[in-house]
Amino acid sequence: KKKKKTSLSKMAEFKVYQATVTSSQAIRKQQEKINGILTGKKIEHEVVDIASVDGAKDKMRAMMGNDKGLPPQFFFGEKYLGDYEKFMNAIEDEMLDKFVKGEY
Repeated sequence: KKKKKTSLSKMAEFKVYQATVTSSQAIRKQQEKINGILTGKKIEHEVVDIASVDGAKDKMRAMMGNDKGLPPQFFFGEKYLGDYEKFMNAIEDEMLDKFVKGEY
Protein backbone atom coordinates (compact mmCIF):
# COMPACT_ATOMS: atom_id res chain seq x y z
CA LYS A 1 0.00 0.00 0.00
CA LYS A 2 1.46 3.32 -1.09
CA LYS A 3 1.57 6.05 1.49
CA LYS A 4 0.23 9.31 0.15
CA LYS A 5 2.84 12.05 0.31
CA THR A 6 1.82 15.44 1.56
CA SER A 7 3.24 18.04 -0.75
CA LEU A 8 4.99 20.88 1.04
CA SER A 9 4.19 23.14 -1.90
CA LYS A 10 0.52 22.88 -0.91
CA MET A 11 1.25 24.73 2.32
CA ALA A 12 2.17 28.35 1.96
CA GLU A 13 5.67 29.01 3.26
CA PHE A 14 4.94 32.75 3.32
CA LYS A 15 3.20 33.42 6.61
CA VAL A 16 1.59 36.52 8.06
CA TYR A 17 1.23 36.55 11.83
CA GLN A 18 -1.81 38.66 12.70
CA ALA A 19 -4.28 39.16 15.55
CA THR A 20 -7.98 38.91 14.74
CA VAL A 21 -8.71 40.36 18.16
CA THR A 22 -6.90 43.62 18.81
CA SER A 23 -7.81 46.88 20.47
CA SER A 24 -5.33 48.71 18.25
CA GLN A 25 -6.94 50.54 15.34
CA ALA A 26 -3.50 50.89 13.68
CA ILE A 27 -2.85 47.13 13.75
CA ARG A 28 -6.35 46.42 12.43
CA LYS A 29 -5.87 48.86 9.52
CA GLN A 30 -2.44 47.44 8.68
CA GLN A 31 -3.81 43.90 8.63
CA GLU A 32 -6.73 44.90 6.40
CA LYS A 33 -4.35 46.57 3.95
CA ILE A 34 -2.00 43.54 3.93
CA ASN A 35 -4.88 41.10 3.35
CA GLY A 36 -6.24 43.27 0.55
CA ILE A 37 -2.86 43.45 -1.19
CA LEU A 38 -2.05 39.74 -0.86
CA THR A 39 -5.53 38.68 -1.98
CA GLY A 40 -5.58 41.20 -4.83
CA LYS A 41 -2.21 40.00 -6.11
CA LYS A 42 -3.22 36.35 -5.57
CA ILE A 43 -0.16 35.71 -3.39
CA GLU A 44 -0.40 32.38 -1.62
CA HIS A 45 0.03 32.90 2.10
CA GLU A 46 -0.96 31.50 5.45
CA VAL A 47 -2.42 33.72 8.13
CA VAL A 48 -1.46 32.69 11.66
CA ASP A 49 -3.82 34.25 14.19
CA ILE A 50 -1.91 34.88 17.40
CA ALA A 51 -5.22 35.60 19.17
CA SER A 52 -6.62 32.11 18.62
CA VAL A 53 -3.67 29.75 18.00
CA ASP A 54 -2.06 28.55 21.24
CA GLY A 55 1.60 29.49 21.44
CA ALA A 56 1.56 31.45 18.16
CA LYS A 57 2.42 34.79 19.76
CA ASP A 58 5.39 33.26 21.63
CA LYS A 59 6.58 31.50 18.46
CA MET A 60 6.26 34.72 16.44
CA ARG A 61 8.28 36.64 19.02
CA ALA A 62 10.93 33.90 19.29
CA MET A 63 11.39 33.82 15.48
CA MET A 64 11.61 37.64 15.47
CA GLY A 65 14.08 37.68 18.33
CA ASN A 66 11.89 40.29 20.06
CA ASP A 67 9.88 39.35 23.15
CA LYS A 68 7.66 42.43 22.77
CA GLY A 69 6.94 42.16 19.02
CA LEU A 70 3.43 42.97 17.83
CA PRO A 71 1.61 41.80 14.71
CA PRO A 72 1.54 41.97 11.78
CA GLN A 73 4.85 40.19 11.14
CA PHE A 74 6.05 38.28 8.08
CA PHE A 75 7.95 35.01 7.79
CA PHE A 76 9.11 32.63 5.08
CA GLY A 77 8.99 29.30 6.85
CA GLU A 78 10.88 30.08 10.07
CA LYS A 79 12.84 32.98 8.53
CA TYR A 80 11.81 36.40 9.81
CA LEU A 81 11.18 38.83 6.94
CA GLY A 82 10.05 41.96 8.73
CA ASP A 83 7.10 44.02 9.84
CA TYR A 84 4.44 46.11 8.12
CA GLU A 85 6.92 48.86 7.22
CA LYS A 86 9.28 46.38 5.55
CA PHE A 87 6.33 44.87 3.64
CA MET A 88 5.26 48.31 2.40
CA ASN A 89 8.86 49.18 1.45
CA ALA A 90 9.02 46.01 -0.65
CA ILE A 91 5.86 47.11 -2.48
CA GLU A 92 7.25 50.61 -3.01
CA ASP A 93 10.48 49.09 -4.39
CA GLU A 94 8.42 46.78 -6.65
CA MET A 95 10.02 43.81 -4.89
CA LEU A 96 6.96 42.19 -3.28
CA ASP A 97 7.50 39.00 -5.31
CA LYS A 98 10.98 38.71 -3.79
CA PHE A 99 9.80 39.66 -0.28
CA VAL A 100 7.24 36.85 -0.13
CA LYS A 101 9.98 34.35 -1.09
CA GLY A 102 12.34 35.67 1.58
CA GLU A 103 14.71 37.19 -1.01
CA TYR A 104 14.24 40.91 -0.28
